[in-house]
Amino acid sequence: MPDYKEMYLTLFRATEQAINTLIAAQQQCEELYMDAPQGELLLLSKYGETEET
Repeated sequence: MPDYKEMYLTLFRATEQAINTLIAAQQQCEELYMDAPQGELLLLSKYGETEET
């Protein structure tokens, strides 16, 4: 008979690892975004004129 408890625990551990990997990647991308230089903001008016700020 298969050991369902061990099968469940194996899957649970792998799922937990995958979630932690995704969280770490998201945090790393957020840090890269926050550390990136700010670009120039270009505001567009209703009438197609542009203003730089």
